[in-house]
Amino acid sequence: MQQTALQIYVSSHDWVWALWQIIHFVGMSLIIGIIGTMDLRILGLFKSIPVAALRPLVPWAIVGFICNLVTGIFFVAGKTPGPSYYTDNLSFRLKMLFVLLAAGNLIVFQLSGLEGRVYATPAGGNAPAAAKAVAAFSLVAWVLVIFFGRIMQYNDTLLMFLGL
Repeated sequence: MQQTALQIYVSSHDWVWALWQIIHFVGMSLIIGIIGTMDLRILGLFKSIPVAALRPLVPWAIVGFICNLVTGIFFVAGKTPGPSYYTDNLSFRLKMLFVLLAAGNLIVFQLSGLEGRVYATPAGGNAPAAAKAVAAFSLVAWVLVIFFGRIMQYNDTLLMFLGL
């Protein structure tokens, strides 16, 4: 099997993989820290903060997502066994499923008009019930992204647990 230039570079420079992981973890921290806080506020925590006060932080969550997208592509393309190491991994597939579900949830939030109504929620106010459902789904989806991302290296254990 022939290795790509990226795989050769990664396998001959140990620091590259570690740097990608750091960037990936920082990106996920930005996503969870910002979107998670916003979701929790929508659900009723931190009521002394108007939801709109969190809006300026959203671009940082987007930066985190872009960092994760770029490093994720490098992980898949740079792994020495090749992309099949990930694409054949049930944990990776489930992680990607929940990333897509979280993205779809965000699209629903934006296109349904909930976003505008949520940002109009004042300090002490309650977000609409539909927004609370979207926020709860978002939290669950992102926690599952992290969970399945962490257990990718234990895929055999997951398969055994599921009886597959």
